Amino acid sequence: MFFDEFYFHRRRGLPLWERVGHPLDTSTVLLCYLYLFFENYSPLHLEGYLVLLAFSCFFVTKDEWIHKKNCEAGEQWLHSLLFILHPVTLLLLILPWSLPHDYGWMIPFLKIQFFIILAFGTYQIIYWNFLCKTELET
Repeated sequence: MFFDEFYFHRRRGLPLWERVGHPLDTSTVLLCYLYLFFENYSPLHLEGYLVLLAFSCFFVTKDEWIHKKNCEAGEQWLHSLLFILHPVTLLLLILPWSLPHDYGWMIPFLKIQFFIILAFGTYQIIYWNFLCKTELET
């Protein structure tokens, strides 16, 4: 993700749709984390999480119509890898969520990840919408 952001995006700039859409992508991941923090594991809550996970996986593909026009092959290839890793990483979050509380060290670890992702989303908003003056046509 960081190679995509700090190499490809900075090299080509982002159109308005991506300036708005990428932080929204990040927010769907944060929503998955928040659900895990506020809901105890149960079969019903697992179903709710899987709905959020599926929504996030489909939502992050929304920019591919723009990427087809604006991205070189290397960036599109990287996106394909990210689309593979996205559901895998969100599925892996189920494991620490479902463990008994004897594994309490996992929750602080997940909270650290949450705040790293939140910081990245904040960066996306501030950098691309307020600090960066390069804008492509949409």
